[in-house]
Amino acid sequence: MERIYVANVNNLPEKLGKSVKVRNYDIALFKLSTGVIHAIENSCPHKGGVLSQGIISGKHVYCPMHNWKICTEEGKAQKPDEGCVKTFEVEIKDEKVYVCL
Repeated sequence: MERIYVANVNNLPEKLGKSVKVRNYDIALFKLSTGVIHAIENSCPHKGGVLSQGIISGKHVYCPMHNWKICTEEGKAQKPDEGCVKTFEVEIKDEKVYVCL
């Protein structure tokens, strides 16, 4: 598994998404109000909405296009919607955020 540096913890605002490009992936990073950081594919499974521009509530992000609710932890769309996005493991070391591919 490859770890790739993507951001500093202090540069990630709480409850706002940040888009990063890692290899061939467009990834949305989210720092939740708990301080936990999640990384998911930055495209809604419904119509491809940019999830990093969505609104965060708890551990979920609401797609800005059609309000689909996606879990940032598991990548699953919440019922009644169906689908999922790829999730990426996140590691933090010395205030640096790494995404694992």
